[in-house]
Amino acid sequence: MGRYFGTDGFRGEANVNLTADHAFRIGKFLGWYFSEKRRREGEDGGPRVVIGKDTRRSSYMFEYALCAGLTSRGADAYIMHVTTTPSVSYIVRSEGCDCGIMISASHNPYYDNGIKLISASGEKMDEETIAAVEDYLDGLSPEPPAVTRDKIGKTVDFAAGRNRYIGYLISLATRSYSGMRIGLDCANGSAWMIAKSVFDALGARTYVIGANPDGLNINRGYGSTHIENLQRLVRDEKLDAGFAFDGDADRCLCVDENGEVLTGDHILYICGTYMKDRGELPGNMVVATVMSNFGFFRSLDEAGIVYEKTAVGDKYVSEAMVQNGSRLGGEQSGHIIFKKYANTGDGVLTAIKIMEVILETKHTLSELKKPMYFYPQSLKSIHVTDQQAAMNDPVVQVAIKEAEDRIGENGRVLVRKSGTEPVIRVMAEAEDQAVCDKAVREIIGVIEAKGYAAG
Repeated sequence: MGRYFGTDGFRGEANVNLTADHAFRIGKFLGWYFSEKRRREGEDGGPRVVIGKDTRRSSYMFEYALCAGLTSRGADAYIMHVTTTPSVSYIVRSEGCDCGIMISASHNPYYDNGIKLISASGEKMDEETIAAVEDYLDGLSPEPPAVTRDKIGKTVDFAAGRNRYIGYLISLATRSYSGMRIGLDCANGSAWMIAKSVFDALGARTYVIGANPDGLNINRGYGSTHIENLQRLVRDEKLDAGFAFDGDADRCLCVDENGEVLTGDHILYICGTYMKDRGELPGNMVVATVMSNFGFFRSLDEAGIVYEKTAVGDKYVSEAMVQNGSRLGGEQSGHIIFKKYANTGDGVLTAIKIMEVILETKHTLSELKKPMYFYPQSLKSIHVTDQQAAMNDPVVQVAIKEAEDRIGENGRVLVRKSGTEPVIRVMAEAEDQAVCDKAVREIIGVIEAKGYAAG
């Protein structure tokens, strides 16, 4: 990870460690950087940069600061307003723009925010460009010169881009959703207008929660990190399925007709086996991360699907997919990449692809997930003052080793640093839930006892 940008952008508490000045300076640098790139390549005109944001109150502040920086250095800022991260990726790629910026802290609480940079191909920005931005933020490169007169960039209201993206999603559906009763949890975030528009247009009878954003309630009690409300909705209304998105709608988790949750591993298994049966899975390969469940990998083995494991982060999944030509990859958390249709995780697209499997196979979600093994799992996060010190502490290492020895070969323990917040995640899998819970509880207890817990 870089000095400012982690696995999913520059993230922090708004006006604390991510400020409007950071956004203004990032905008200035990118405006100059892509202007110079165009000049070197002999291209006319200034760069075009697409900007989207989620529903956090601070997103407007960062949007205006980015626009000011970009236009002061000769770039045109195309403002998509409240929209999803994958929609920015789609528009950058399909409209031939130079760069995309998404203002969001994804599943974090409202007081955090983030700046995600997207390349011209619609993927996470390359490390060379990120490093150049960070050097400028640290004062290691000169101030980019301001432009004047007709060289000053303009801002363009580009809400039409969001509508183009909605049309694209609708075009991907293979069948009408008429007669289907679907629950949507939009996390009071970016999907609050887009998801319902798509499912309504396809004929579903939609039941929507988490669609009343007020700037302060994004992810609060709703969305993929608080899926219990969607489970209740599906059960109470006897729905066919439910889909929960996160704050910027680049991830999706599912709820079956019985109100049971399907993780990203279930989604990868269901879509992977469906695509394999239809000859749509190159090399019969799926890309997943080390966080995926033991049972998931066992199920892929039995289905004749090979897999590659990456570090945690959809960035690493995407890189591996480019290298090996895979069309399907993702994370247990619900970041799923369908490479044929998008270059980033897309929650609404994931929901559409799951609906395709349901309608084409004429099976319910509970039937589709039944063949997959899923080991009992416990996962907890602890906010810490120093991730590296806590991870390297000998006493913590002993606690991890003792938990691993107790679980043995029929499970595992995974302790890792979050790439998006000052958190350590502790996960255990075993054949018995009580064993998982005990292992996680004891490791977190040691971290706390050693004084690393924050606040």
